[in-house]
Amino acid sequence: MGIIANPPSQPGVVSSRSLPHTTAHVRITRQCWYQGHIEGEVAASTYTWQFQWFFKQGLLQVFPSQGRALIQEPLGRFLEQRDYQLEPGGDYSFTIRSRI
Repeated sequence: MGIIANPPSQPGVVSSRSLPHTTAHVRITRQCWYQGHIEGEVAASTYTWQFQWFFKQGLLQVFPSQGRALIQEPLGRFLEQRDYQLEPGGDYSFTIRSRI
């Protein structure tokens, strides 16, 4: 009988469990489908931002500017994927594949 060994690890392949990640928590505070506008706040790690998403124009504004580059793109993707499911007063979360 032969010995069964684990396959060798492949260089450059990283397990998704070992990647850094941060959970972002989103709260929708206001929404107007007629105007194409959603407002809310998003918190990740020690940061908290307010956002306004004008989805008819494809414009996402995030305030304050400190740390905005860390959250703007992942928040935009989350909002686009979930836009019709979001309701005022709703709490949502998504994972960012980096440590904030």
